[in-house]
Amino acid sequence: MATTVAGSLWRGHFFLFDKAATRTSHGEAAGARLLIYTLLVEALRVSLNATHLPLSFRAPLYLGLALLAIHRGVRVAWSDIGFRRWRDWNRTEKSYFVQVVIFANVAFGSVFAAGLKAQLGGPDAASVIWLVFVPLLFLGFYQEVVYRGMLQTELVRRCGPAAGLLIANVLYTFSPGHYDYFSSPLAVAVPMFAAIFAMGLVFSMVFRRSGNLWIVAVMHALGNAYIVVGGQRFH
Repeated sequence: MATTVAGSLWRGHFFLFDKAATRTSHGEAAGARLLIYTLLVEALRVSLNATHLPLSFRAPLYLGLALLAIHRGVRVAWSDIGFRRWRDWNRTEKSYFVQVVIFANVAFGSVFAAGLKAQLGGPDAASVIWLVFVPLLFLGFYQEVVYRGMLQTELVRRCGPAAGLLIANVLYTFSPGHYDYFSSPLAVAVPMFAAIFAMGLVFSMVFRRSGNLWIVAVMHALGNAYIVVGGQRFH
């Protein structure tokens, strides 16, 4: 369906990406491998998190291993899990993506202005950017590759859209990256898990309706970096 320039400015915000919902082209064997490699890369992530390796090394490694697992282990193309080329995006996808990047930088930059100034306004600014902010971008990409690209894609194929999205998002909400909240007071843990689930559901719907993993990966990456650095949660 053709979309006008004006229409493309708002349609993505209502999950209207001018295409059919994502369809999977892989079979049962590849689907089983997707689930197996999801477990393997997350288990490896837990193991490496327990080491003294810096995040600047671990985060790109996680993403690289996940992409390698998809291409060489599962043996499906990256485009099959949503990493499509820019020229294959439609007008609504491009418009929504640009809007999200601009809005995220302006909104997060404003909300966390004080924290960002404290972390990036001193002599250690370069270290914070390269050792924390940039690695967190990689970590956001990794989480979307695993929980949306790999896990959600296969669970939707097996269980249908509603159940697949819900199960994948529950597993994402209580995934190893959020384990710290299990030891937090209930007054902190409950709203945090609720917020993680709600935001994850938005990512799930955008990915389901657009079939575009780049969009949600960038959204997640920016959120990770700004919230952690701006909120000074890495201390």
